[in-house]
Amino acid sequence: MAETKKLAVKMHKVTKTFGKVIANKDVDLELREGEILALLGENGSGKTTLMNMLSGIYFPDYGEIHIHGESVTICSPKDAFALGIGMIHQHFKLVDVLTAAENIVLGLDGGLTVNRKEVNRKVAELAQRYGFEVDPAKKIYNMAVSEKQTVEILKVLYRGADILILDEPTAVLTPQETEKLFAVLRNMKKDGKSIIIITHKLNEVMSISDRVAILRKGEYIGVVNTAETNQSQLTEMMVGRPINLKIDRPQVKKKEARLKVVDLTCLNGDGVKALNNVSFTAHGGEILGVAGIAGSGQKELCEVIAGLHPAIGGSVLFTGEHNGEPIKERILELKPDEIAKRGIAMAYVPEDRLGMGLVANMDMTDNVMLRSYKENKGIFVDRKTPRALSEKLIEELEIVTPGVDTPVGRLSGGNVQKVLLGREIAYEPSVLVVAYPVRGLDINSSYRIYDLLNEQKRKGVAVIFIGEDLDVLMEISDRLMVMCGGRISGIVNPREVTKDEIGLMMIHVGEEKTDDEEVEE
Repeated sequence: MAETKKLAVKMHKVTKTFGKVIANKDVDLELREGEILALLGENGSGKTTLMNMLSGIYFPDYGEIHIHGESVTICSPKDAFALGIGMIHQHFKLVDVLTAAENIVLGLDGGLTVNRKEVNRKVAELAQRYGFEVDPAKKIYNMAVSEKQTVEILKVLYRGADILILDEPTAVLTPQETEKLFAVLRNMKKDGKSIIIITHKLNEVMSISDRVAILRKGEYIGVVNTAETNQSQLTEMMVGRPINLKIDRPQVKKKEARLKVVDLTCLNGDGVKALNNVSFTAHGGEILGVAGIAGSGQKELCEVIAGLHPAIGGSVLFTGEHNGEPIKERILELKPDEIAKRGIAMAYVPEDRLGMGLVANMDMTDNVMLRSYKENKGIFVDRKTPRALSEKLIEELEIVTPGVDTPVGRLSGGNVQKVLLGREIAYEPSVLVVAYPVRGLDINSSYRIYDLLNEQKRKGVAVIFIGEDLDVLMEISDRLMVMCGGRISGIVNPREVTKDEIGLMMIHVGEEKTDDEEVEE
C-alpha cells in the first residue's frame, strides 16, 4: 500500500459570513505535502474567501486550521507568511520602478542598505533551482506579464513559503508561458512544496493537478483524484447537474462586410502607439475572435471602433441598413451618440462592466435607460419601456436578481454580464464588440454568454469577440485575428492552425498571415 502523504493544510468546519450572506459554511479542505490541488467552483462558491482565510486576509467566524499538523490562528498575512503560506494574486502587487530582486526583498527585515549583488545572486540561484527564467536586475516596467508573475512567485519562495496559493495564474499567459509555469510548478512539487490553484480552466486542471476539491454555494462538495475523473464529472459536481461542454459554431451562409478597418493607428495614454496600421474586415453572420496577450492593443481597438478613443490615422467604415435604406458611413471621427444618430446600430460591451458598462448603485431599469433616455422628446422620461425590457431580460437570460429595482452592483459577476450584454443586444446591433465577456465567470454563466453570441451571429450580426482563453476562441470563432504589440500578426482559420502556432503569433510579429475573407466550412 502506498504511503499516505502528511497534510500540509487541514481546514475543518471553516465558516465565514458577511452580514446575511454565507460565503463559506462548514468547509473541510485538506492539502497534502508535495501535491498540487485544484480548487474549483462557480462564481460565488466561496473559493477566494476560503483562500483569503488561509492567507490571513479574512478571519473565520469559526472552524479550525491546522498547518503541518499544528493547530494555528491566522489573523493577518504576516501570520500566514510566518507559517510558510504565500498567496499569488491575479493582480500583481509590484513596484514598477524597482528591479525584480528589489521587489523580492522589499519589506524584509534588514539594515538600511541592500547588497544588490548578493541579493541578485540569491534570487538567480532560487530561480535556477525551480526552472524560472528571470533577470534579477530587470525593472518591473520593462517586464512582460509572465515575468511579473515569476517575480511574484519568487517573492513568496524567497520568504520561505512551502504552501503556495495561485489565483487564476494562467489568465493572461500564452500557451507556451502556461507550459513553462506548469513545468516550474511540477519542479516545486518535487521539492516538497504544496500548491493550491484556483482556476476555471478545466483542461489545465486535468493537466497540472493531483486532486481536485469542489465548492458549491459556499459548501464543500468533495475531492476527487484527477486521474480518476474527467471534465464532465467535475462540471456536474460544480453546477449540480450535467452541462454540455461543447461550444457551438453555427454556419451562416450569407456573410456581408459590416465593418472595415483600414490602417488604424492610435496612441495610448503615455503617447506610445497602441495600434499600428491595423486592418481587417468584420462580416455579418460571423464571430471574429481576437487573441493576444494583455496590452497588445485590444482595449484601444474596441474603444476606437466605439468612438471612445481618438485615432491618429486610418479609417473605420460601417456598411449596413437603417429603416430599410442602405447606409455607408466613415465613423472614425464620430462620438458614440453621433454614431447612433447616423442610424449605425453598434453595441460595445467593455471589459470594465461596472466602470464603463453599468452604474453599480443604479438598478436594472435605470441601467437599461442609459441606452435610451436621450430618445425622449418631452420633459418626462419613459421608465415603462426600460422596465418592461428589464423584466424580459431577467426571464430570457435567467438573470438571478431580487428584482428590477435591485442595484446591479449587488449581483454576481455572471448576472452583471448578462444585464450588460442583454441590454446591448436588445437594441438589435449590426456590429457587436465584446471584450473579455466571460472573464472571471463560472462555466454555467460562460456557456450562456457563448449561446447569446451565437444567437447574434445567426441573426446576421458581426460579432468581434476579444478573449483570453485560446481554447474558447478557437472553438467559437469563424476567423481568429491575433494581435501582438499593437499590430496584427495574422488572421487565420482556427480550424487550420494549432494552439501553439497561435501562441507564437501572440508574441512575435513576423511575416503576416492574413486570411481577411469569409471562411467557408
